Amino acid sequence: MIGAALDKESLGRLFQSKPSLVENYLSLEQQLQPNGFDLTLNSVSRLSSPGSMGAAPDDRELSNSEPLDFAPGGWLELAPGPYLIDFNETVNLPLDVMALGRTRSSLLRSGVAIHTAVWDAGYRGRSQALMVVYQPDGYRVQKDARLLQLVFYRLAQPVSEGYQGRFQGENI
Repeated sequence: MIGAALDKESLGRLFQSKPSLVENYLSLEQQLQPNGFDLTLNSVSRLSSPGSMGAAPDDRELSNSEPLDFAPGGWLELAPGPYLIDFNETVNLPLDVMALGRTRSSLLRSGVAIHTAVWDAGYRGRSQALMVVYQPDGYRVQKDARLLQLVFYRLAQPVSEGYQGRFQGENI
């Protein structure tokens, strides 16, 4: 159905296309959900400087970040605050599909949220997101944990030009 979220069967067909809708996933069986696809944690960084957002595209500056090291067993102990996270998976959106990311409910029920931007039609890359630990006692997270569910939407018609922003092809 056009203009609606894609179901597991529709997503499965997009995994057969070239390039696949999502690449570098850890387990299609575990990550493919009835209404989306779970992205897994590759790395976590602490934001280490302020950023800025001006009116012109050249008047924006991203915050610097410092990667955190996972302990043996792949665990990280996170204090309350914001973190930049990278996902393992590469997303390849066709010109007639866009996506929105939603925090998995297990994180929300523990006081952790993931904030994302829109995945525009035509985007290709290994995305980043903002994870905020609101839980005053902190939170533990393990490398490769499923953190975010991408929900894909078929557009009424393909866009004439896909995403062309500065994050096209990021982290590939």
